[in-house]
Amino acid sequence: MTSATNRGAAIALGALLLAACCAEATPVRAQQVPAAPPKISAPAKAHYRINLNLDFDARTFTGTERVRWTNADDRPTSVVYFHLYPNLRPGTVNVGNRGGGGGNSSGGNGSIAAAPAGGAEATSDEPRLDVTEVTSVAAARPLLFSLEDEEIVLRVQLREPIAAGASTEIEIKFKGTIPEIGADETSLPAHVVQQVGAALRDTRETRRARDINFQSRGVMLLGSFYPVLAARDEGGDWQRKAELTVGDTIHVEVADYDVTIEAPPDVALFTSGEESGGGGAAGRREFTAGNLRGFALVAGRALRSVERTVSGVRVRSVFTADHESVGRRVLGVAAEAVRVFLARFGELPLKSVTVTEAPLVAGLGSAEFAGLGVIASAYYVDFDSPAMRNLPELVREQRASVEDSLEYAVAHTIAHSWWGAIVGSDPARLPVLDEALAHWSAILYYREVRGAERAAAAQEDQLRGVYQVYRTFGGEDMAADRAARDYRNSFQYAAIVAGKGALMIAALRELMGDERFWTALRRYYEANRFEVAEMGDLRAAFIAEAPVAGRRAVTRAFNRWLSEKRGDEDIAPPNPQLAAALGLSTESSTTKDRNAFSRLGRFFWRQMTRIR
Repeated sequence: MTSATNRGAAIALGALLLAACCAEATPVRAQQVPAAPPKISAPAKAHYRINLNLDFDARTFTGTERVRWTNADDRPTSVVYFHLYPNLRPGTVNVGNRGGGGGNSSGGNGSIAAAPAGGAEATSDEPRLDVTEVTSVAAARPLLFSLEDEEIVLRVQLREPIAAGASTEIEIKFKGTIPEIGADETSLPAHVVQQVGAALRDTRETRRARDINFQSRGVMLLGSFYPVLAARDEGGDWQRKAELTVGDTIHVEVADYDVTIEAPPDVALFTSGEESGGGGAAGRREFTAGNLRGFALVAGRALRSVERTVSGVRVRSVFTADHESVGRRVLGVAAEAVRVFLARFGELPLKSVTVTEAPLVAGLGSAEFAGLGVIASAYYVDFDSPAMRNLPELVREQRASVEDSLEYAVAHTIAHSWWGAIVGSDPARLPVLDEALAHWSAILYYREVRGAERAAAAQEDQLRGVYQVYRTFGGEDMAADRAARDYRNSFQYAAIVAGKGALMIAALRELMGDERFWTALRRYYEANRFEVAEMGDLRAAFIAEAPVAGRRAVTRAFNRWLSEKRGDEDIAPPNPQLAAALGLSTESSTTKDRNAFSRLGRFFWRQMTRIR
């Protein structure tokens, strides 16, 4: 392998590592602007009051939630559905319809049912959420309920139908457990090995419920620990279907939260909400927040935080005690990203945003929740620590590369506060919508904070380079507007969904010019705040701002980047020099895979030695 090839491969593969971990249009006549899908009027938001008792050391919890829910449909209904996301298991797809159970639903099975903890589906390696009681608050009487679709869906039978526009309040008692994840599953080498396997063998991978509900290295993450109302579509039908894919799983509507958590006093808690005070007892803390798509928390005895206020938004970085210098650097990046995005996109109707480290499992470099972004601890590398100073120069010389990668991940995570948290989308059906905007926003951060040259380098490393390496390894170009289940692994997801989607946004800016582009993007944001947006909404916003003569070009851009297979033309074709250097182009498939893994494994480990 030549020195130039090795350097190019290192850049491309380094970009792949973080980007892979971190992730329709019909022709119109020139005079026409396609209307976005019709939206129902925003209903009264649901309101959750949750009391959670957290046994940090035992990795268990019990809780009670009161949910006030308003029927936004124009039909009465007597059934309410909730998702129990911790009960999702690999290989299981619940059969609940994405369009069903919305009208005059009748009864259940006539009995109160709850699967006991530790049932056939429950293992110590997966989280578990059990419902023990459901009550009508107004009637102070039990409600019939059942667990359906592999215990992923909670079906609550109301005592009487709820008319259109009317509200009901339900109380649910629940309990749960989460697994302990070994440190070897969360290390940086583990992340690399997982990516090598996905790249070379095109292995299918899915996220697991344990990926966002676990405890490891003294840190606990609860990404979805309570029964959450299933989303409803614009026709009023419950979106009951949920499955594990390589993309995000949780799909919820905007709601307000008041959460009280009882935990050991020495355990620090950081949540999606704002701490509003203690409950009068040691270890009892209260949090409140509005306009959230879910409520998550991170906890740990060694967690620390620093914060800064940017235009009225509290920006916070959370980290373990031994990662303080990295955590402070993360705060600076997050604060700058918030400043840029506030100026460019518009007001953020959240009081605070938090970026925290947590020991995420290999293959998951980041996870985004409303008001709380999580980045894998494996990437919090402190090059100024004594341990790093004692290592050879060969190791320490990768500092700039690693820190640039973390910077990109932070900007991308912050961008999800706008694209995904405030402007919602269905992550299972259309993952490209929020990922395209969030990854492009990270490049925008680089352009406005680091300058055009750094932005171009980041775009090459994080987007174009990832796609080219994916194609060089034999990955097939495909449409970027497909459902999350259609993408085999994080390698493919990063190259197609994030890469092609974000580069489409960049192409639209070049096509339309800054003034029209920024007007379209801001109007899209304002029109879809607190809604669940569709690709048609984004497309219509850009077409509306284009000159009449340019509307066909905007439509063609959406089609070309998202629905067609033009990646080799628009991004980059496979790199034959890299393929030859890694042994990917000459042998039979079985021999090729074995030899390529050996060569690429050695190559990767050299790079990993530098990074660590």
